[in-house]
Amino acid sequence: MAGIKSDAWIKKMAREARMIEPFVDHQVGDGVVSFGLSSYGYDVRVSNNFSVFTNLNSSVVDPQAFDRASSLVEKTGSNILIPPNSFALGHSVEYFRIPRNVLVLCIGKSTYARCGIIVNVTPLEPEWEGHITIEISNTTPLPARIHSGQGITQLLFLESDEVCETSYADRKGKYQKQTGVTTPRI
Repeated sequence: MAGIKSDAWIKKMAREARMIEPFVDHQVGDGVVSFGLSSYGYDVRVSNNFSVFTNLNSSVVDPQAFDRASSLVEKTGSNILIPPNSFALGHSVEYFRIPRNVLVLCIGKSTYARCGIIVNVTPLEPEWEGHITIEISNTTPLPARIHSGQGITQLLFLESDEVCETSYADRKGKYQKQTGVTTPRI
């Protein structure tokens, strides 16, 4: 691996290869959870569309037979409340096009982690494209507020010296070009 990429490389790729759209070329953080370009990464914003897990219908969560209608409550707004010890899905404001020789790791932001809110996103593979579906877990016994349009996770870009043999696009990955909150697919 050539290593983790700097803000200059990210800025160049965002402009020349449309890797991140819309792209914020500086860190925005006055009065909000920060987002935009950082020294060695990019802080992604969460959109205003959320799917909150509910036990209203006593459903079973099964990735091989996921029933969105009975498992999730759809919410749109400037913020949402995630119930105690519960979970929600959101998606990034930004749309991504990952180069063939790049792997992206997603790390939760410390502001949320310090509140007991854990963010999980699987790696963005070479030649994956789409909005990121963001898993947000409230591990506390209290309701947790998530604010739309603010930072939720940081991306770290790892560039290889050579391109991968088989990319996500080559495999025709099931989450290629996803938009909005995307639930499990088999």
